[in-house]
Amino acid sequence: MNILLTGASGQLGQELQTSLAGLGRVVSVDRFPAGDGSVEMDLSDLHQLEDLLDRQSPNVVINAAAYTAVDKAESEHRTAFQINAELPAALGRWCKRNDRFLLHYSTDYVFSGDSDRPYVEGDLVGPLGVYGASKLAGEWAIGASHCRHVILRTSWVYSTHGSNFVLNMLRLARQRSELSIVSDQTGCPTWARNLARTSAIVLQLAIEAGTDTARQGIFHYCDSSVSTWYDFARLIFELAVELNLLHEIPRLKSVRSTEFPQVARRPAYSVLNTGSIRKVFGVSPPALESSLRACLTELDA
Repeated sequence: MNILLTGASGQLGQELQTSLAGLGRVVSVDRFPAGDGSVEMDLSDLHQLEDLLDRQSPNVVINAAAYTAVDKAESEHRTAFQINAELPAALGRWCKRNDRFLLHYSTDYVFSGDSDRPYVEGDLVGPLGVYGASKLAGEWAIGASHCRHVILRTSWVYSTHGSNFVLNMLRLARQRSELSIVSDQTGCPTWARNLARTSAIVLQLAIEAGTDTARQGIFHYCDSSVSTWYDFARLIFELAVELNLLHEIPRLKSVRSTEFPQVARRPAYSVLNTGSIRKVFGVSPPALESSLRACLTELDA
């Protein structure tokens, strides 16, 4: 395959560069250099991006670029929609016009969090803030383009690089003896490497399926364990102490979302049902503890 990857310097993009290496040639594109042979580009410049697509003529476009600053999105509405909606819309139009395949990533934040069971792909959406609304607009734009595509909705992504909950918790634990952690938001923490490996499987099978619509559309992927932020933090600290990344576990105080004011509302329950991707692509999402241990072990290397 000839693959063009946007958002290559992000935590998912970096993992994708490795997982996609066996599938063909990967051209990495981002506003920051992402390795040898990468293309530095402002992804909000859609004319420049389209010129690059025409020159490279990839078989597959993978869009891992995203505006993920949930709170800042409330005041940076335009920027959030540029990256999360207008960019995927342009990619979808180009892929449709040139009969190419698009793999795109979305989020559990397209849901309101009012459910009492894991969300399936066809459940009613209802984002609570600008970030979720912009990601949902990106989904709709790709669907409206009628290109061949897969959209993977995921949740609570962490890795050994970038900005994420795991690294933030480790940093704060080295600075403070007590931490307050929200305990009334529930989701599925997902290691970026697991998502990248799944992406390679999905991409290969979707391409092999050609125009078979059973392997196109929206699918949910997250790792298999359900957790609150509080329980996730406790596991991070327990494993970090075991691996000598921390000397001791800080005192943890369980707080409700209302006690931890943030600009944007978060869904209280955003667990994603992965039954569809398991059935269609044969994927088996790993559990949290084994994945988190592997991730933290790399920090210790």
